[in-house]
Amino acid sequence: MGIILTDTKLQEIQEKVEHGERLTIEDGLYLYETSDLLGVAQLANKVNSEKNGDHVYFIENMYINPTNVCEANCSFCGFKRKPGQEGAYTMDSETLLRYVEERWNDNIREFHIVGGHNTDVPFDYYLDTIRTLKKNFPQVTVKAYTGAEIEFFSRLAGISMKEVLEELIKAGLDTLPGGGAEILTERYRAKMSPDKASTDQWLEAHEIAHGLGLKTHATMLYGSIESNEERLIHMDRVRQLQDKTNGYMVFIPLAMQPRSVKAGLKRRTSAFDDMRTIAISRLMLDNIDHIKAYWINIGVQLTQMALTFGSDDIHGTLIEERISHSVGALTSQGITRDELIHLIKSANKTPVERDTFYNIIKTY
Repeated sequence: MGIILTDTKLQEIQEKVEHGERLTIEDGLYLYETSDLLGVAQLANKVNSEKNGDHVYFIENMYINPTNVCEANCSFCGFKRKPGQEGAYTMDSETLLRYVEERWNDNIREFHIVGGHNTDVPFDYYLDTIRTLKKNFPQVTVKAYTGAEIEFFSRLAGISMKEVLEELIKAGLDTLPGGGAEILTERYRAKMSPDKASTDQWLEAHEIAHGLGLKTHATMLYGSIESNEERLIHMDRVRQLQDKTNGYMVFIPLAMQPRSVKAGLKRRTSAFDDMRTIAISRLMLDNIDHIKAYWINIGVQLTQMALTFGSDDIHGTLIEERISHSVGALTSQGITRDELIHLIKSANKTPVERDTFYNIIKTY
């Protein structure tokens, strides 16, 4: 059965999609405005089916936040602490290994490492974190340090971002996570994350990583002060870099979490906005294979819905996520493999366990 659209302008966008023509920012704005949300979903679902069939990917992974001490003052963050503040911590090698061993199981494929911009420790500390994990768990992929952290290390160590990345790769770095992107416009960054890497610096960190042979991830943190146009500019910046390097594996729209778990509906993104943004991401990012629905932020049931709105990846088992939960995420901090498989199968899709690089480990 073909796609049924009630909106003539949407039919024009459908023609473009079917002829493999790239959508413009204006097209994206229309996709945000049309009342035919299910029409947008159908278009995104068709593009996803052509790219990924009925596969839905997940990974068994563990989050590690080695330090929460941070120099930056991002207005959306509840995770960071100042040096000496109550609750501030910095794991040494022993604490790090104990943390992992207490949560370990033999299916874990990936360590996802993000921390504060901590000026109390040298760049070597961040290298040692990777070395320690690689030495003790050589089979696990290390996905560590956002583009913003790479720019911070460059300032901390007084070396170029390229040199930072070369040192990290020598220590055992396998890929960069997608965080630190927030919204890639300077208006947004000046207000929300003034002390962190600029738009150009974040993109440059990833471009250098791609040039050094790393495949990386890209996120977008939506749902605060940005306009729909800024979301689309963000997608376009990522898409332009992908044209150049083909280094991104996946795009991950992240719904902003309010500072308090008690925050009412007005403080959270709506289900409509979450589904629409995932669908639009799939339609705009024609040169990126995977769109991830992040169950930590939107919850398990919306994540299941997202599988018909253009998403083909639901992230992972994520043992003890701290950053979204420190600002009021309502979801649990981890999910079992069986729950993930059930979630995918009950959406009439095929669960595929993957490694970090989307190589298939097992189809269920």
